[in-house]
Amino acid sequence: MSTITGFDSLLRTAREQSEPQRLLFVFVKTALPEDASAAEVRRYHEGRGGGLMPVMYVDKSPDEIDGFDTLRAESGQMDADWHMVVVAALAGRAGQAPSEPDVAEACNSIIRTIHAGGDLSHLLVFDRAGDPIHFV
Repeated sequence: MSTITGFDSLLRTAREQSEPQRLLFVFVKTALPEDASAAEVRRYHEGRGGGLMPVMYVDKSPDEIDGFDTLRAESGQMDADWHMVVVAALAGRAGQAPSEPDVAEACNSIIRTIHAGGDLSHLLVFDRAGDPIHFV
């Protein structure tokens, strides 16, 4: 099994799987809650705080993406402001790609987790440059 160290290794690993994969991308931006404390505002302006707000999502097969630059360029066509992209892989079964309802439910689950401020440690997150982000 391959170790995922960045976006390219994510694509390579997804392409190597025995079952067809769909990659789920939830683009998010950071925002301050309306009731943010002074300390939260300070951390936000230092680039260390704020909440995540989903702005759009898309799913693609690994073969539909050449690399992170392609994904970023495609996202730019949507004219949505985003700071990070949360990524998950969804495997198909018996040689069939995941169904549209399965993909939609998985994306909605990620979005619910983000809205709830839940744990994202089981997902991959990349900044706009394609560099991995690790939440502490």
